[in-house]
Amino acid sequence: MLTHEVFNQVPPITPFDASRDPALLTGLHREGAGWAEAGVRELGALAGSERVQEWGRLADEYPPVLHTHDRYGNRVDEVEFHPHWHDLMTVAVEHGLHGAPWADDRTGAHVARAAKFYVWGTADAGHMCPISMTYAAIPALRHNPELAAKYEPLLTARTYDFGLREPSSKAGLIAGMSMTEKQGGSDVRANTTTATPQPDGTYRIVGHKWFTSAPMSDIFLTLAQAPGGLSCFLLPRVLPDGSRNPIRLQRLKDKLGNKSNASSEIEYENATGWPVGAEGAGVKTIIEMVNMTRLDCVIGSSVGMRAAAVRAVHHARHRKTFGAALIDHPAMRNVLADLVIESEAATTVMLRLAGATDRAAADPAEAALRRIALAVTKYWVCKRAAVHAAEALECFGGNGYVEESGMPRLYREAPLMSIWEGSGNIAALDALRAMGTRPETVEAYFAEVSRARGENPHLDHAIDRVGKELADHTDIEYRARRIVELMALVLQGAQLVQHGHRAVADAFCASRLGADWGAAFGTLPTGVDTTAIIERAFV
Repeated sequence: MLTHEVFNQVPPITPFDASRDPALLTGLHREGAGWAEAGVRELGALAGSERVQEWGRLADEYPPVLHTHDRYGNRVDEVEFHPHWHDLMTVAVEHGLHGAPWADDRTGAHVARAAKFYVWGTADAGHMCPISMTYAAIPALRHNPELAAKYEPLLTARTYDFGLREPSSKAGLIAGMSMTEKQGGSDVRANTTTATPQPDGTYRIVGHKWFTSAPMSDIFLTLAQAPGGLSCFLLPRVLPDGSRNPIRLQRLKDKLGNKSNASSEIEYENATGWPVGAEGAGVKTIIEMVNMTRLDCVIGSSVGMRAAAVRAVHHARHRKTFGAALIDHPAMRNVLADLVIESEAATTVMLRLAGATDRAAADPAEAALRRIALAVTKYWVCKRAAVHAAEALECFGGNGYVEESGMPRLYREAPLMSIWEGSGNIAALDALRAMGTRPETVEAYFAEVSRARGENPHLDHAIDRVGKELADHTDIEYRARRIVELMALVLQGAQLVQHGHRAVADAFCASRLGADWGAAFGTLPTGVDTTAIIERAFV
């Protein structure tokens, strides 16, 4: 016998179309990849389907398990995944989210890949890590043309071929990254792993890595101290003769989020590596990889913000409180609009960065812009993701605090992109370093944001403020975050004023640049067109 009727509960958001995002689709065309819209839409509908959302949930809820030895005591160093992990990886690789843009000479190939990464990321964040590593490994690998010729066709192939076999015998490869050590963290020059040259041109690698991404990958890029200094090496899990490279998986990390993905501590026990780039040029070589992962960090944070905003709006549309739909209460409309504004600003600048990646090889100005804009945007957008997720979760009240809502998973995931490759200080200081050593990056930045001059007085004033901040070198390292935050906000504002929805751009500039904003989301000034803004999060 029922004791009461359950009502006023929000229906599931699935199925939904993750590509139903006006900022994404307009940016896709603006940045030269309109030809990819059909593929983006196909992947977006698949990502939001009940089936694929369940794949992501199960892969996250049942994380990978490390098997160091088999039943007989033999060392195996294998990671077992939930079957849906492999389903997610298969779709990602088949749609070219890994290395495909490097083998595609069409205009906008990197933009198309960014858009697909963005929509598919709503299924599960964890498996996007090895996808990102594979994408990022290719420009670094090109520092050794012989290795690139051997492995690049397999890294760009659209076949997910899981299993421990000699790389050249497989139909497709996944790449990992192994840089971080306990004593150094982001300070990779504190690396103590050693690389001893051998007569055959290989190196013997000995050392301990505290955090190795995707240890089930086929090949890894790693840093080690060679006689000529810190250098980059490629290590396959299986050597050309079919024997296992002695890369020992010691344990998997018990992480805050990103549960579906395996992250490990490893030991190199005289493992065999091939040099990628010259001895002593390890940091210069690996920065190619870092630049690509920075782009994916921005995409990943944008994915999380869009997912959080969409879910908050969906909940508010269907939940009734105090005699009205939650979305109709003025205070809630302020919060929801603010969340959507933050999300659209991230998405819009992300697509601009992907466009710069496409054009950088042929256009020095775009290359210079990409260098500085990636650093400042990685700092700010990735840092905003965590507070954005917290505010979106709060829109659900107690319903958002339980796992079934999906919001705790988003919340746990949110800090990762800011930490990846180095915390906020690393990105902020790198931006200052870029401007100090490459003055053309400053010129490219101001050329970009100045295209929006005259469209919004708050933006114009903020551009002038950036100039004053950069002209003052007093305590500049102490002021690094202040400067880079302002640069990132101005870059976002300039993109929105030129290309965004008018209501979103006006509200962004008035709040973020005009100082008519509080310390929390939901403190937008009066006069904002919240209806037009919130509707952009309907799916």
